[in-house]
Amino acid sequence: MTDTPRIRRLTPAQLAHFDVFGFLIFPQLFRNEAPRIIDAFEQVWREHGGGHHGQPHDAKHRSTIIPFVDQSETLSGLLDDARIEEPVASILGDDFDYESSDGNFYVDDTRWHSDSYKATYRRVKLAFYLDPVTADSGCLRVIPGSHRRGDRFADALEVVLPGTGVDRTRDAWGVDGCEVPAFAIESNPGDVVLFDQGLKHSAWGGGKRRRMFTMNFHQKYREDDLDLLRRDIGGLAAFWAEKPYGDAMIRTAGPGRMVHLEQRLANGDHLPDLVAEAKRRKKEPARGGAQWELED
Repeated sequence: MTDTPRIRRLTPAQLAHFDVFGFLIFPQLFRNEAPRIIDAFEQVWREHGGGHHGQPHDAKHRSTIIPFVDQSETLSGLLDDARIEEPVASILGDDFDYESSDGNFYVDDTRWHSDSYKATYRRVKLAFYLDPVTADSGCLRVIPGSHRRGDRFADALEVVLPGTGVDRTRDAWGVDGCEVPAFAIESNPGDVVLFDQGLKHSAWGGGKRRRMFTMNFHQKYREDDLDLLRRDIGGLAAFWAEKPYGDAMIRTAGPGRMVHLEQRLANGDHLPDLVAEAKRRKKEPARGGAQWELED
């Protein structure tokens, strides 16, 4: 058996692939660690009632915890791993910010959308799929090049497949969402997918408890854009998160990890008030999806 693949900085070819197509696949990057990662994933869910908002997963709706890896010392440690830090730094710079993470039990289909097509600062996502998934059983599908804002092709897709997840494919193109031409990233536990948050993606034909978590990152904000950063952080209020990060993530952070936490920690003091307002308006935290768009 060969060793688990190790990567450091992305090569020029990998960077070019990411720029043009919007994603990279790292097969079996965490093969050896997959059982431990899955155990930690399940432990977080057990500690939070088994499903969404402290309730058992009902297999009818997506269950989400945000922030997620922050709840576990084991999963928080992924942020220190060179297999994550180095590829992200290759794209966003050494001083990138860790944005947040989400843990999910997905149910049925996920319609086409981008997470942040209009973002001012570049943003990327690392996705860990913890069950074998294929094109017909809920794997990630992407439309290569759909992240390239300002490009005629990408902007045309944004009209039909906006960040809100509204599906207009039947009216616009005469096909259902599952028929849109795309690249299916079939996956097994241990695989990792890195993609631009502007990339159009979806999943079709999946089961009722598809296990997956992500880690999200963005470029460090300039000092004159901190108001924009605070608005970005404020989006966490939809998930009733009163701090930018969970306790385990902060408690176990060394100097290297703090480089990626300090900017959002210093600009998240408004979250408790926003969460209080969110709780007055909603009976439960959001279940994921595009809750806000970051405008220029």
